[in-house]
Amino acid sequence: MYAQAAAAQASSQAVAYRPPVTTALMGINVGVFALMVLSGVSFFSPSVGDLLKWGANNGALSLGTQPWRMLTSTYVHGGIVHIALNMWCLWNLGKLAERIFDRWTYVLVYTACGIGGSIASLWWHPTVVGVGASGAIFGLAGALIAAIYLGKLPYPKQAFGGVLRSLLAFAGYNLLFGAAITVVDNSAHIGGLIMGLLLGTVIGQYLHLPPDSRKTMEWLTFGAAIVLLFVLTGYVKKTRGRVVEREYSRAVTSDRAMEAVASARIGGVAIGRRETPARSG
Repeated sequence: MYAQAAAAQASSQAVAYRPPVTTALMGINVGVFALMVLSGVSFFSPSVGDLLKWGANNGALSLGTQPWRMLTSTYVHGGIVHIALNMWCLWNLGKLAERIFDRWTYVLVYTACGIGGSIASLWWHPTVVGVGASGAIFGLAGALIAAIYLGKLPYPKQAFGGVLRSLLAFAGYNLLFGAAITVVDNSAHIGGLIMGLLLGTVIGQYLHLPPDSRKTMEWLTFGAAIVLLFVLTGYVKKTRGRVVEREYSRAVTSDRAMEAVASARIGGVAIGRRETPARSG
């Protein structure tokens, strides 16, 4: 009787369980999207201008005076389909992450990987506008893969065999999908995944330690991650900054020519300003 009652209680707790960090992160993402739509942004296909207004990533801004866009862009999405797919992935990965990592470790892994994905995106195509949480989500997958496969878990690794295969399939399938779809920012996926693999490899080595010892090692790890992100940002700014400046100068020249033609009213045709292409991560 007691065993049955305990089992029933455990089952009800499992059903009622709502991962707090994952729920909070999803709430922020959905909240930002709701505010965008309420302000007049398209529900299905926001314009590049609207995405930039809400914090999208772009070399001319992120590598200049607005580096905060490398973080804010991870909470901005390019339409309902984009955010729905990302939130579904975050929900499934997040529930596992909250079982493996403590709450602050989860938040810091998510944040560092999101920024890492943004940096990779700036290096690969610095003139493109990028948005989306998938760099951070890929980072979570990478951290879980490394922690489960290489880490010292307080659980038998055999219990995670199926989970590890699912994580590898998730990463592999979505990288192939991103390579096939031109509007998908696969560089952000790869950047987030690599950052996650690095963090998971290190963090996984002390998951079996007592909480106090583990916390000290975790803060040292994230301190090193912050330094790495600053170094990578400096490298991208140095190596890709000229590309941004050249593209910006070309765009300004093109826009001025368009304005001159429009002012002459040739053929009475209105000429619109050119928009930078956008990619979703």
